Amino acid sequence: MTTILETRALKIGYPGNTIAVDLNLSLNQGQLVCLLGPNGAGKSTLMRTLCAMQRPLDGRVLLNGADIHKIASGDLARMLSVVLTERLNPGLLSSYELVSLGRYPYTGWSGKLSANDHRVIRESIELVGAQDLAHRTFGEMSDGEKQKVMVARALAQQPKLMILDEVTAFLDLPRRVDIMRILRRLAHEQGCTILLSTHDLDLALRTADRLWLLAKGGAFTAGAPEDLVLAGAFADAFRSEGVEFDSHSGHFELHERTSGVVAVRGDGLAAEWTRRAVERLGLRVAADADTVIEAGPSSWSIVRQGRRSDHASIESAMGELR
Repeated sequence: MTTILETRALKIGYPGNTIAVDLNLSLNQGQLVCLLGPNGAGKSTLMRTLCAMQRPLDGRVLLNGADIHKIASGDLARMLSVVLTERLNPGLLSSYELVSLGRYPYTGWSGKLSANDHRVIRESIELVGAQDLAHRTFGEMSDGEKQKVMVARALAQQPKLMILDEVTAFLDLPRRVDIMRILRRLAHEQGCTILLSTHDLDLALRTADRLWLLAKGGAFTAGAPEDLVLAGAFADAFRSEGVEFDSHSGHFELHERTSGVVAVRGDGLAAEWTRRAVERLGLRVAADADTVIEAGPSSWSIVRQGRRSDHASIESAMGELR
């Protein structure tokens, strides 16, 4: 694999406030890598350092083998594109006009777009599925539509590396899934290297080729999502009071004091969602409990102290247990 970006003994932070040290990282061509970590761990500081918006306290960042701080700004803009989480206000620019700004590194002082520039702009818009947005004013679009356009603008630079900081932060679930799907396709089909910081842990586990885990205190771990889960590194990075990652389900669980014990009997989805409802009530599920919920496809029965009551919904059954 071709290495696009690497760091050597990188130390990040601010004068008097070191966040992480001795970071030796690498990004390979055609990979989608997600940077994860709890709030305050230093993810944004690392991202700004990697894209030359902030100087490291020590060490080096190499882009295509060259020190990123020694690359001329025009050359850097043709190699690296950045999409930040901050909301943009480009006035009355259309989406096409905004994407065309990504061609600035190639147009020279005149800013005049060539036939090739227009071709690249159209292709960038098509790659993110934003053809219907091309002539709409940026300000009138939804957050999800705006993020598609911003990714298209970054693509129009034809970079070797795209760095995106929390670009799904303001999006609803379907739009987040859509953006992640687009980024994964761009990495695998277009050969673009993509580094994305995100709080969407479940989506990162499902879509990223590799994860970078930055924990509070500067501990850093990298690897395939499955390797990090099996090694316990994923749970360690996010462990906090009352919250723990369940490696079997792939979800974070709330661990609270239980106020009782209930057995759940049954198979399939009805039983699984009944167990979740019981735990949400603060009850522990145990096979030998005196109180039993029998979960069927469309009915629920509670048996305790020799008495049986029937319910037509989980909500009704949980109402009795409260």
